[in-house]
Amino acid sequence: MSRSSAGQVPATFAGALDALHAQYSPSTIAIACSGGLDSMVLLDLAAAWCRARGVALHAFHVHHGLSPNADAWLGHVQAAADALGVGFDARRVVLEQSGSGVEASARKLRYRALGDMCRAHGATVLLAAHHLDDQAETVLLQLLRGSGPAGLSGMDVANAAPELLGNPDLVMARPLLGLGRAALEAHAGGAGLAWVEDESNGDVRYARNALRHSVMPALAQAFPGFQERFARSAAHAQSAQRLLVELAETDLAASLLDGAIDCARLRGMTLDRACNMLRHWFALQGLAMPSTAWLLELHAQLVEARHDAQLLVTHPACHVRRYRDRLHITPKLPDLAGMRDPDDAGVIDKPGETFVWQGEAQLAFPAYGGTLHIESAATGFDAAWLQGRPLVIDFRKGGERLKLAPNRPTRGLKAHYQAADVPAWERGRLPVVSAGRDLLFAAGLGMDCRHFGAAPAPLVALRWESQPG
Repeated sequence: MSRSSAGQVPATFAGALDALHAQYSPSTIAIACSGGLDSMVLLDLAAAWCRARGVALHAFHVHHGLSPNADAWLGHVQAAADALGVGFDARRVVLEQSGSGVEASARKLRYRALGDMCRAHGATVLLAAHHLDDQAETVLLQLLRGSGPAGLSGMDVANAAPELLGNPDLVMARPLLGLGRAALEAHAGGAGLAWVEDESNGDVRYARNALRHSVMPALAQAFPGFQERFARSAAHAQSAQRLLVELAETDLAASLLDGAIDCARLRGMTLDRACNMLRHWFALQGLAMPSTAWLLELHAQLVEARHDAQLLVTHPACHVRRYRDRLHITPKLPDLAGMRDPDDAGVIDKPGETFVWQGEAQLAFPAYGGTLHIESAATGFDAAWLQGRPLVIDFRKGGERLKLAPNRPTRGLKAHYQAADVPAWERGRLPVVSAGRDLLFAAGLGMDCRHFGAAPAPLVALRWESQPG
């Protein structure tokens, strides 16, 4: 049981919210209110604090429809908010079957709905009712999952969570985080608060409920006050994680070259330091954190492969490639309809797409992943010569040669792409345009000057725009 008493709850809450208000200066605050004990205490305390300071307050409720009592819970929260003179709003969400399970799906939908309501009502700070016992459960769950310092840091007093809330300007704060559930129960009893009990909280098939009903009582009996000690450990982990992030930021700033990581710098780091920087790099890209085993495999391949090797390692959400001794994150893109299967014996004979330009400013070619623009230009093809001529768009087959300017040599496309520093994985998605046997244009490079027209005839230039991946 927490050493906090019911009388300390309002003072502790007010101190936490005063600090949050001084830091973020919200004119409108919202609370996430399920109707349970913790959120009803939060509603009671927040209403008194906001009323005393002239700050607008809204209570938001998310109706999942999972319980036959869900309508009653919504009505309970609305009645409590009305009695306190607090604005109220609610959203109904429908859970879909997901590989992540009911808990994760419900959490995702709940936070997205809360973010939507905050945006609709102009709230810039969202209060959640997480408390000291929740923090202890979170730390223990992360420990059981084998998490590192980031996971063992538990919940922050305040943080932005745009990936959950869908709102980068919204801060989620937890002013009850220093208070134990026993103190909240005492406050609720003294204030005469009523709350609802979610029957699913007793279902020990859910990991957090299993901890709450079986493990935490045993810990409380053997180690009274363990919640505070878990919270201190979480604070130490948060401090360590901040230092790791600072180090990663410094290393990444020194290692990035045009958005890619210099592998020479990476190889010069210790394994721990390199993995720390790579994790931070992935986080900045909004990608799921790779496992330690995956990172170790990536690092091993980077160190052991020849410096000129074109390494490819697949992440669930992307590809990690090495090109010219730089590490790139590239999206996983679906094959285009016009692309060739290298194992297909008839690949060389597969024709491209024939078309005729009739003066359009642009022509879309979905099978080749983009749009061909034909624009008036001071240098380019004679418009009359190009118009009406059978043209073919295709991906390169090999052997094509291009002359980009009168003072530049005719070279194969591969040599041109290498000179232009176009990575190999991008070249396979860049089409070419031909007239008969004559190559006129290669996306990513330009037009063949040997076929240019002469002024004063109207001239046009070709330009390729790839559609977003």
